[in-house]
Amino acid sequence: MIAKCKELLTKYREIVVYLIVGVLNTIVSWGACFICKWLFLNPDISWQNDIINTVGWVVGVSFSYPLNRKWVFKSKNPRILKEFCGFAVSRLSTWILDIVIMRVTVNVFHMHYWIAKIFISSVLVMILNYVFSKVWIFNKKKS
Repeated sequence: MIAKCKELLTKYREIVVYLIVGVLNTIVSWGACFICKWLFLNPDISWQNDIINTVGWVVGVSFSYPLNRKWVFKSKNPRILKEFCGFAVSRLSTWILDIVIMRVTVNVFHMHYWIAKIFISSVLVMILNYVFSKVWIFNKKKS
């Protein structure tokens, strides 16, 4: 049984580590959103909802790039700035998706902020971020 678990962990290491880093990133990003929401911004006002999500995005990208580079995808790319810019641009597209989802769910359908954030936006964003990172940002091209 232990050998089978080790085999599965080895086989799916990248996805497991990505999920762990994703959970850490989510905690940090949501922490930033939580601070903004409870201290001075109201998510029921559209432009303030956008600011809350933007702060969470900036904090999340800054936190997750080094973890994804080193632990998840084990990148050895010497062009770190170029790689980071690609990472940030790919995350920009999912940030836009997050903004649209949160505006529609919270401001149009009047869904509770954290229900929309946890069960709709975060799931879709996490899946797309993995695909973008795997396919475009940290793609180890075969020589």
